Amino acid sequence: MNAIKKYMVILPLSAITLFVALPKEANAQIAIAEVIKAAITKVIKAIDLQIQRLQNQTIWLQNAQKTLENTLSKTKLGEISDWTQQQKDLFSKYYQELQEIKSVIAMYERIKEMTEKQAAVVNSYHHAWALLQQDKHFSPDELNYMAKVYKGILEESVKNVDELLLVVSSFKTQMTDEKRLELINASANRIDTNYSDLRQFNAQNALLSLQRAKDENEVITLKKYYGIQ
Repeated sequence: MNAIKKYMVILPLSAITLFVALPKEANAQIAIAEVIKAAITKVIKAIDLQIQRLQNQTIWLQNAQKTLENTLSKTKLGEISDWTQQQKDLFSKYYQELQEIKSVIAMYERIKEMTEKQAAVVNSYHHAWALLQQDKHFSPDELNYMAKVYKGILEESVKNVDELLLVVSSFKTQMTDEKRLELINASANRIDTNYSDLRQFNAQNALLSLQRAKDENEVITLKKYYGIQ
């Protein structure tokens, strides 16, 4: 439970939530979850579009390299050193650009993977919260406490999404690959922690419900309800 307490402190909302008027009641986390879901959709669409463009550029470069290789092979220009060097320089340029594009694609795919995991946080929250609200083993006060914890977790998720948007936009600005990797790794660590904390909290709540079961039949029913093996 100690790992969850930090989410009881209401964190300042990031820039993305400033466009939404959040309700102050216990289920405010639902509104935040919808904001996150919309932002995640935008991130994934932006990444997919950019990956497609980069893949098209990769194909063009690969074809250009292949054409150049065939030209050098067929005309046997090995003896014409000056002209051959020009072609080798051009080939080297193609190769370097191709490697750079492949590196960027790898980064985009890593960001997409992180974004999909962030989406899993929201989906896991929706699933767990729907179950808890129907569970008669919890009092209104306990559900209100859970809602506050979920709200804290989701507000942290908003920051994660903002960070992903920052990394995606960084490809359009001057930034070294080292800095991008630093941002990607920092964001990945935060998302992993967020997801782990959410799963831990879900498991704690399900276990508490099981402990309040009156008999073995109810335990079996609750295990099926929460998907516990």
